[in-house]
Amino acid sequence: MTALEQSYAHCRDVAKRRAKNFYYSFILLPPEKKNAMCAVYAFMRYCDDLSDEPGATQSAMQKWLEALREAFAGRPDSNPCWPAFLDTVERFKIPHQYFFDMIDGVASDLEPKPVKTFDELYRYCYRVASVVGLTTIHIFGFTSQEALPLAEKCGIAFQLTNILRDVKEDIGLGRVYLPEEDLQRFGVSQEDLREGRMTSQFGDLMEFETTRARAYYDESRKLLELIEPQARPSMWALISIYSTLLERIAESYYDVLARRISLSAADKGLIVLRAALHLM
Repeated sequence: MTALEQSYAHCRDVAKRRAKNFYYSFILLPPEKKNAMCAVYAFMRYCDDLSDEPGATQSAMQKWLEALREAFAGRPDSNPCWPAFLDTVERFKIPHQYFFDMIDGVASDLEPKPVKTFDELYRYCYRVASVVGLTTIHIFGFTSQEALPLAEKCGIAFQLTNILRDVKEDIGLGRVYLPEEDLQRFGVSQEDLREGRMTSQFGDLMEFETTRARAYYDESRKLLELIEPQARPSMWALISIYSTLLERIAESYYDVLARRISLSAADKGLIVLRAALHLM
C-alpha cells in the first residue's frame, strides 16, 4: 500500500468512526468522491477536536494553521491525513481559502463571545458550515456557478439545526450561539438556558429560530438540480438527515434543554435507502 493509499485508509477510518450524519451520505458516492469526502472530513474533524477537547488552546490552533500553510506550500508534517487531503484539494480544485476560513471559525469557539445579532451568527455559520458545503459541492461536481450561493445557504441551514439541537451542551461549555437580539426579543435569559427552564418564551424563541432554519433549507432546495447526477443521492440524503433532525426538534416541542434530540441509525439508514432507490 502506497503512502497515499494509507492516508486515504486512515481518513476513511476517521470518517467511519466519527462522522455520524455525514458518513451515511458518503456511502452513496462513487469510490473516488467517497474517499475525497473522507479526506476533507478528517481535516475538519481535527479542527473541531482542537477546539472542543479539554485543554484546547489558541496556541494549538495556531500550530494547525501553520501546518496547513506548510502543507499547501509542499511541506506537510507527519499528520497522516495530509497526503489524502492534499490530493483531494488538488484533484477537485477546492479553493484553499475555505480551509483557512474553517480554522478561523472553529478557533473562535476557544474564546466564546456573545453573539449579538443574527448577522454575527451568519458569519460564524459561514466559517464553520458554509465552507463545508462549498467544499462538498466541489467534490460532488456542479453544473453552474449558481450552486455556490445555494451551498452557502445549505450550510447555514445545517449549522442552525446543530445550534438548536445543542443549546444545552453549548451553554455547559459557556457558549451561547442564539443571538442576544433574539433572546431579548422573546424574554429568554442565559440563566434560563443554564437552568434548563422550558418556558413558553423559550418555546417561542425556538419556533422562531426553527422557522428561520427552514427558510434556508427552502432557499437552497434548487442545489440538488445543479449537482452532478451521480452525487445527487448523497446530497439529498445529507439534506434529508439534517432537515428531519430539525423537524424532530420541533416535534419534541423544543425539549432540547432536557435531552439531546437525534436520529437513530435506523432513521438515517432509511433515508439513505430512499435516496438510493429514488435517485440512483
